[in-house]
Parts: sequence; C-alpha cells; structure tokens
Amino acid sequence: MRRKPGHLVPLEIAICEAAVDLRARGEKSFHGYELAKTLGRGAGARLLTAHGTLYRALSRLEAMGLLDSRWEDPAIPARENRPGRRLYTLTAAGEAAVAEARRTAAHASRKRPRRWAPA
Repeated sequence: MRRKPGHLVPLEIAICEAAVDLRARGEKSFHGYELAKTLGRGAGARLLTAHGTLYRALSRLEAMGLLDSRWEDPAIPARENRPGRRLYTLTAAGEAAVAEARRTAAHASRKRPRRWAPA
C-alpha cells in the first residue's frame, strides 16, 4: 500500500486507536505484545500479519511523533526473570491523528454513492 503524504496506513490507525482504548482502560503505556493482543481482539486483527509488521509500524509512528517509547525499569524484568520491554505511549499528536482518522472515516461513511440512471 502506498502512503499518501500526511496520512496513516490502516495498521498505523489501528495501533493508535488501540493505544487510545488501552489508555481508556487505565494503561498509560503499553508494550508490543500487549498491543498485538489488543489488535487481535479487534478490527485490527486482519492488518497484523506478523509481529515484525507491528514493530516496524511502531517505529514509524515514533518517528512521526505519534508515539513515545522508553525501556522499562531494568529492575522489573530482573525481578520477574524475563527480558526487558519497550514501553510506548500515545502522544498528543497521536491522539489528534486518531481523532482526524475517525472524522475522516465518519465523513466517508456519510457519503452516498452515486446512482446512475439507466440509459
């Protein structure tokens, strides 16, 4: 899929919407696997073809300024005997992008298709 300048591809929109949903459930930050589970339960499931796809999209969103990321405190994974996680947070620009995508989708769904009269 070709990216139009200034527009998000469907997977990126789904990631940002999932981040908004996670925030609404009280999660200020999230990690990739948690996001993949959230996407798998929702409409974004068909967009997520592989976890590598997800992490490339997360990197693009971070480069665009829609997400911030940081490594979790190293003491937590050491205590839980697991690898460290990169935690992502939706930025204000990311929230604005979700709102714009929702407005665009709502506007597109209100348009009526043209019906041509038979000749």
